Formats: sequence, C-alpha cells, structure tokens
Amino acid sequence: MSARAMLFPVLAAILAVGCSSEDQLRRVEQEVGDLKLEVFKLRQQVEDGNKRAEAEQKAAQEARGQDRRFQADLQESLRQVQDTTRVLNNRLNSMPRGAAARPAAAEGQPAQVSDEERAFNAAVLDYNRGNYPLAAEGFNLFLKNHSQSAKRPDALFFLGLSHYNLRAYDKAQQAFERIIKDHAASSQFLPAKLKRAQCLLKQGLKPAAVKAFRELVDGFSGSAEARTAQQELSDLGL
Repeated sequence: MSARAMLFPVLAAILAVGCSSEDQLRRVEQEVGDLKLEVFKLRQQVEDGNKRAEAEQKAAQEARGQDRRFQADLQESLRQVQDTTRVLNNRLNSMPRGAAARPAAAEGQPAQVSDEERAFNAAVLDYNRGNYPLAAEGFNLFLKNHSQSAKRPDALFFLGLSHYNLRAYDKAQQAFERIIKDHAASSQFLPAKLKRAQCLLKQGLKPAAVKAFRELVDGFSGSAEARTAQQELSDLGL
C-alpha cells in the first residue's frame, strides 16, 4: 500500500474527531449559556425578593410610626379637653359660695353678668365650637381690655391653644411664654410649659424642645405634664 493510500484514512479520522469536538464544544457553550440564563433569573428573583422584603419592612415601620403618631394626637386631644375642663373648674371655684344656688328668677331680677365675664365666656364659646380665629381675636381683645383680670392666665392659655390649633406655633409659643413669665403661680403654669415645648417641636426646633421636655420630666416628676413630656421624648427615640 502506498503512503498516499495510508494517509487518507488518517486524515478522515482526524477530520471526524475535529467535527465531533466542534459539536461537543457548541453543546458545552450552549449549556453554559443556559446556565448563565438560569443564574441571571435566580439572581433577579433574589433581588426582587429582597426589594419586596425591604418594602414590607418599610411599610411596617411606617405603620408603627403612624400608630405612635395617632396615639400622640389622641393624647394631645385628651390633653386639650383636660385643659379646657381645668379652666372651667377654676372659674367655677372662683365664684362666691352660694352664688350658683341663688337663682335670679327667685328674686325677680335678671342675673347680672359683668362685661369681663361676658367677654371671656364668649371667647371660650368660640373656642369650644372650633372657631379658633374668632376665639383668638376674642381672647386678645379680652386681654387688652381686662389686663388686671384674674382670668388673665386662663385667657392667655386659651389664646395659645387657639393659635396652636391654627398651626400658628410661633404665636402660640408667645402666649404660653407670657404665662410662664408672668403667672408662675397659676394653675396654667405647667400646662403652658408643656405646650411651649410642643410648639418648639412643631417648629422644628428639636434641641430646644428636648431641653424643655427634660425640664418638665426632671423638675416636675409625677405631674401629668411630666408624663406627657416623657412620652414625647420616647416618641423622639430619647
């Protein structure tokens, strides 16, 4: 057999091997590509899962925050009701003994109400009706016309509450500070200190608000105002 005849089978075998190797390489490349696609899909699923978990965690945190804020708002509403009740009780206690037990009709004469009492009651009525702009105007007028009245601390406190409900926190703060400065012996002193601190917080003055809350907690422990101040600090994470 010639050398040429022997070469042909060898070349054929080499070509067959080469073709087979190329087919195997293509199959391997295809399998690698499929694996890469599967890995990509799995990675995408993991990322989507992480995003959903983060969104759920954020939603849970927001829900807890809203619940704390709701509780704080509810507590604030109850505080305002208590403040109003305290003011009215103070007014009743300041009346002469037996005054309420003497019906004017029995004497055949209409009850005598002073201008001071009438002005104060009208402003309180506007406040209780939720007409805060008119209430603020009425209490300002009362303070101007009756500067020496025993009801001055109460009028200032209602004035501050009116501005607070109108979200005019700077004006509310001024009213509460007048009580703190001029009427330290008044029953409105501690409520005014608490509301002043809340006004500072509403205005974004957190360091000053924290300091004011701590003054109540440290200096007037056991009071309702101190407990509310401690709750405010807790809501701030302090």
